[in-house]
Amino acid sequence: MKKIEAIVRPFRLDDVREALAEIGAKGMTISEVKGYGRQKGHTELYRGSEYQIDFLPKIKVEIVVADTMVEQVVDAIMKSARTGQVGDGKIFIFPVDDVIRVRTGESGESAL
Repeated sequence: MKKIEAIVRPFRLDDVREALAEIGAKGMTISEVKGYGRQKGHTELYRGSEYQIDFLPKIKVEIVVADTMVEQVVDAIMKSARTGQVGDGKIFIFPVDDVIRVRTGESGESAL
């Protein structure tokens, strides 16, 4: 199993969710996060004063899938989150040793 974490633009969340639902990915966790990469923030004008915004709002999507679905999930996220501009986000893939469903005690892929 693998855990896939994707950092995407907030307005692309619905597209990502729909793309994952279309390929049959079950369940995900969403977090509102702030950060920067190559985009490096921006300046804003507020009441005549200029402010530097260092950390930009992003959405972190976390999903654990079977090894056989990793490529499909990554492709779905990439296609649905891409705008072609700096700041589209990143995808991280981690190995998952085990998962346990709290309600039933099931473990492994059957707990997904």
